[in-house]
Amino acid sequence: MTERLSAIFAALADPTRRGILSRLADGDASVTELAEPFAMSLPAISKHLKVLERSGLITRGRDAQYRPCRLEPEPLKEVAEWAEGYRRFWDESYERLDEYLEHLKNHANK
Repeated sequence: MTERLSAIFAALADPTRRGILSRLADGDASVTELAEPFAMSLPAISKHLKVLERSGLITRGRDAQYRPCRLEPEPLKEVAEWAEGYRRFWDESYERLDEYLEHLKNHANK
């Protein structure tokens, strides 16, 4: 699980790859369509797609000459589940802070 999460986070670390994923959240797209908003060559986009594909974040299909890329949401779910444990930590920390601030406020009013 740790290696898989590392691969997913490494893929998500690049803003171009995050942009590609955002576009694919709207639906399947070809390499050419994915490259349109970026100032880079098709081979450079293809390298980004390979990273996303290796991490499991996208798949590439084949429909005659059209090779659509498709977002695979399962790895993002894994990231969300991993982060959920930290969200609980911060929620509990904020609750303790709220209690402490309330305690200070009550002491100041005495």
